[in-house]
Amino acid sequence: MQYKMGVLERIEKVASENAVVIFSKRSCCMCHAIQRLLCGLGVNPTVHDLDDDPWGEDMESAFMVLLSTPNPGPVVFIGGKLVGAMDRVMAAHINASLVPLLKQAGALWL
Repeated sequence: MQYKMGVLERIEKVASENAVVIFSKRSCCMCHAIQRLLCGLGVNPTVHDLDDDPWGEDMESAFMVLLSTPNPGPVVFIGGKLVGAMDRVMAAHINASLVPLLKQAGALWL
């Protein structure tokens, strides 16, 4: 799968602008679930809607390659670093590594 030159740089730029960034689509219920999870933990994530971004389709294609999945769903960056899609975020939440990661990134203070 190919994507436009510069799309990775665009992803990195958007992902590094805030402590927690969710690349999301309006039609994705898993995207909404991840937003609710993070908000429930006291985090105010930045949601970057791929439907509204002129590079959205190219970014989604890049996420498919980066995550080796045909449907990446929400893609979460914490502290500018790729955490992954819903499965990896939920695994981090279940094994109690998500909150320390959020604290380290400055998304949580308590």
